Amino acid sequence: MTTMTTRCPHCQAMNRIPTERVNDTATCGACKERLLDGKPIEGTTNNFLSLLQGDKPVVVDFWAPWCNPCVGFAPIFEDVAKERSGDVRFVKIDTEAQQALAAQYRIRSIPTVMVFKNGQLADTINGALPKGQFDQWLNQALVK
Repeated sequence: MTTMTTRCPHCQAMNRIPTERVNDTATCGACKERLLDGKPIEGTTNNFLSLLQGDKPVVVDFWAPWCNPCVGFAPIFEDVAKERSGDVRFVKIDTEAQQALAAQYRIRSIPTVMVFKNGQLADTINGALPKGQFDQWLNQALVK
């Protein structure tokens, strides 16, 4: 049985999840909150491919802590993640901490948001957007 490790978006505790159960409703062993839904998940080289293999579309925000537009976009990304909980999985990848993933996906500017469906890249947009425009873009990207 292979596992992936993910940080709880609520209490930051590390949790191991069997990869075949990535579509189940997993809860944190420490705080009992949901692990893979409702709040953006921290994407790492160890868990990202497992997250993409799930049956839900995955929206990924490539960002960096020093990037002002990224920091300004973060609350919008979190709001949309909460609103679309159960339908879409949201992941944040810190390009400073996860340089291999940033290189693999050819991130040249941040924030870069990508949508994956069935493990395949469906759409990409660069730059921070207001919530209304982000919602509109996401609606179009999810039907591709």
